[in-house]
Formats: sequence, structure tokens, C-alpha cells
Amino acid sequence: MDELKKSTLESGKLTVFFEDPFWIGVFEQISEGKLSVCKVTFGAEPKDYEIYDFVLKNYYRLRFSPAVATAVKEADRNPKRIRREVRRQVQTVGIGTKSQQALKLQQEQLKTERRTVSREEREAEKQRRFELKQQKRKEKHRGR
Repeated sequence: MDELKKSTLESGKLTVFFEDPFWIGVFEQISEGKLSVCKVTFGAEPKDYEIYDFVLKNYYRLRFSPAVATAVKEADRNPKRIRREVRRQVQTVGIGTKSQQALKLQQEQLKTERRTVSREEREAEKQRRFELKQQKRKEKHRGR
């Protein structure tokens, strides 16, 4: 039987910010020393309980970007310092550069997937039309 590899989540973070005209949430998870990111558009400004409900219901359905190597920091820190850092992060707008890289990588992968799928569809349609045209030509010359 196939053994499922359990991913150990070392840390996770959700950053919610306003990017005109929508509120955006960026989920970051660090697993095995690698950062993965998922971007979610909320629309109107979400309340705390709405975000909590969203995380509970939809976290396992999120499509995270491919993992990017990152440095992992130790968790032993003063609670007051953590509170100050959180306040400072809430005041700043935007995403961390590692997160942006991971999102960009995911966007590029989805773009290449879309291109290959559309190219295959185009080629299939072209082949179908060619075969239809050949069939019509054969039917025209059938009686002669």
C-alpha cells in the first residue's frame, strides 16, 4: 500500500490587507524549512469571526504554491515582544518578499498549465476540422 507522507507544519501565518478594491488574505505555511503561500480574495472587509470561520471550513481546500526554501526561526520569544511585532506588522501593508516569490511561482505554474491545455485544445480542434474537411472531399468524389 502507498504510504502517505505526513507534512509537519512548523508554523503558519495569515496576513489580511487591503489591496484596492478588495481585501486580500495571504496564508503562509512553513513546513520542513520551506515556505508555501496561498492568496485568498475576501472582497468586503472581513470580520475576525468571518476569517476564523473561513479558516476552519476552507483551510484544507486551499491550493498552496510550490515550496520555496526559507530560514526558520526559533519560537522561544517574549510574549510582549511578539505582541509588539504583531502590532507593527498590522500597521505595515503588503506581503513579505518570500511570500511574493512563492505566489509568483504558483502564478507562473498555473499560467503554463493553462497554456498547454489551451494549445492541446486548439490542436484537437484543428485536427477535427481537417478530418471533417477530408471527409467532405471524399463524399464529393464518391460518385465519380
